[in-house]
Parts: sequence; C-alpha cells; structure tokens
Amino acid sequence: MKIAIIGSAHPLRGGGIATFNERMAYALQEEGHQVAIYSFSLQYPNFLFPGKSQFTDEPAPKGLKIHSIINSINPLNWLSVGRRIKKEKPDLVIVRYWLPFMGPCLGTILRIVRKNKHTRILCIADNVIPHEKRPGDVQFTKYFIKPVDAFITMSRDVLKDLQTFTNKPSLYTPHPLYDNYGDAVPMAEARKKLNLDPHGRYLLFFGFIRKYKGLDILLEAMNDERIKAAGIELIIAGEYYEDKAPYEQQMADYGLKSLHLFTDFIPNDEVKYYFSAADLVTLPYRDATQSGITQVAYHFEKPMIVTNVGGIAEGVPDGKVGYIAAPDAKSVADNILKFFTPGAIPNLHENIIQEKQKYSWGVFLERLFKTINL
Repeated sequence: MKIAIIGSAHPLRGGGIATFNERMAYALQEEGHQVAIYSFSLQYPNFLFPGKSQFTDEPAPKGLKIHSIINSINPLNWLSVGRRIKKEKPDLVIVRYWLPFMGPCLGTILRIVRKNKHTRILCIADNVIPHEKRPGDVQFTKYFIKPVDAFITMSRDVLKDLQTFTNKPSLYTPHPLYDNYGDAVPMAEARKKLNLDPHGRYLLFFGFIRKYKGLDILLEAMNDERIKAAGIELIIAGEYYEDKAPYEQQMADYGLKSLHLFTDFIPNDEVKYYFSAADLVTLPYRDATQSGITQVAYHFEKPMIVTNVGGIAEGVPDGKVGYIAAPDAKSVADNILKFFTPGAIPNLHENIIQEKQKYSWGVFLERLFKTINL
C-alpha cells in the first residue's frame, strides 16, 4: 500500500509527535508498505513556539522519505502541497492533529487530496480540545474534521472530545511504545554519565516543561519533609516551554538541594541515560489527554507515578507498575514514599514487562487499518 503521513518529522524538534511519526513510518515499512512523510518547512510562527529552536542538529533517520514542504501559515503553499499529494495518489493518508492552529492548513490540503477520489484519510488525533485554549479553536477543528474519513485516538478522553464534533468512524487504541531511543544502559553507567550518586534514590521528570505537566506540584512534593528525610532526589530533564522564572523562584523558596537540572533539549541518543538512571518516573500532570512519556518508561521498563487526570492513568495499573496519585503535592509525595517502601509492589519488574506487551506497533497498526477498513 502507498501511504503518506502528514505531520512533524526531522529536522523538526516535534518532540513526541515527530518521533512517533518516524517510528510509525518504520513500522509501516516493515509490513511492506511504501511510505513518505510530508512534514513542515515552517511548522509554527515564532509567537506560537515556546522553545529555543524548532530544529534539531541530530542526523536524519535512515531509510525514511521525509519531504519538508508544508508552510503552516501560507495558503498558497497549502494549495500546492494538496495538489502534489493528490497527484501522488496514496492509498492512505495518515494525518496528525494536535493543535487547532493547524486546522486551516491541514484541512485545506486534505480537501484537495480527496478530489483524486482514491485516497482514504485517517487522522490520529492527539488533542481535539487543546491544553492552552485560543479563540477559533472550535471553528478550526470543525474545518479540519470535514475531509477526514476516520479517526484514531490514544486516549478515551480525546475520543469523547472528538465525538462532540463528529460521528465518523473512530477508535481508541493505546499509544504504542517509544522504542526508538536505544536500549537501556546499566544504572551505574547512566548515573556516572549524568554525574549522579551511584547509590542515590532518583525520580525523573522528563519532557518539555509546561504548566499542565505539573512540575510545580512535584517541586512542592519534593519540599515535603518526609521526602527530604528519605534522601530522595529529582532529575528534571527537558526544555522550558514557558517562563522558567516561577519554577526557579519556587526552587529557591523551598531551598531544594536535591534537584539535578538538565533543562536543555534532550537529544534522542541521550534519552536512555535519564531513564536508565532513575528509580521512578513521575508524571504529576494537572491536565492531560495521554502522554508518550509513559510509553518511553515502558520501553525502559521503569515504574511510574502518574496523576488521575485525563487519560494519562489509563495505561498504568495502580499497584502493579507504579501508583496513581491525585494532582496535588501531598498525594504525589505519599505515593513516592509508598514506592520506596521495601516490597511495596511484589513482582514489579515482571508486571511492567507483562503490561509492556500490550503496546506493540503491530497491535497499533492492526487497529489503525481496522478503523479505516483497509
């Protein structure tokens, strides 16, 4: 089958979305499909991009066709890209939707592609109602949805949101593993690489730092006298995607000395060190649909503490692969302490390996094709 993926890819720092698209392309190629990714020459105007750079210096993934040709703010470009993909006549377009700002651009491209009366269009919807709401969100999403034939969501909450917009075929399926960051390394090696105490107790907060991800909640939990007495320390690995001053002020106010800050963009080939160094991955989100961080943690076979918001806890069985906390500092601290109680979770590693099997790319693609009837 000839498949076009429309969404972020190298050299963009699309975070989880770019990594996901590239990994999905490899999985499709392994099943014998002909795949091309149509990515962005300009993804966001600067006022919408909160990080330091939209581009990575990492080498391009080998064996993938990536066409960086979409300009998100140029309607003439949307027409030309639409005509190009229409002429290519892929059997299937898989388009990512994560931000209503992209609705006019992607919706216009898809309307043109449909005119070839051959291509089916499937959307993987990461968010329908975004974390940070802006005027026009509803109208842009409605415009995007109209030319799409079917939808996949990776959170039941997103599926519910989607069904307020459309009754087109749609299916929830869990987020597959992020298994393209390499294998885990021995904990001692990872801690040496990061200049950490080989005998310490370490939590990991990983990913872009934004308000909804609750780093402030975790910092308040780290200020809990019980956490301090237990000698538990926190690795913060990820770039600030908003003003860092409030976080730095909070750290200073609490006088926290148990923090290890790596707040630049983390290249893909270094991700393994952060996860391998940690005892426990923490996702203290105050709002969420799903998080790819849970699937990175499963790949590296690390236990997790997540909060019971949105769909983030759907794939983390409480008391088996970690714990589910309320989105407040005391509950997060309580569960961290519970985790570090000897024998708190029997057969923890075996449980993680068992749960991990549910998130293969083969299962994901099978459900994707089922949704679009291909």
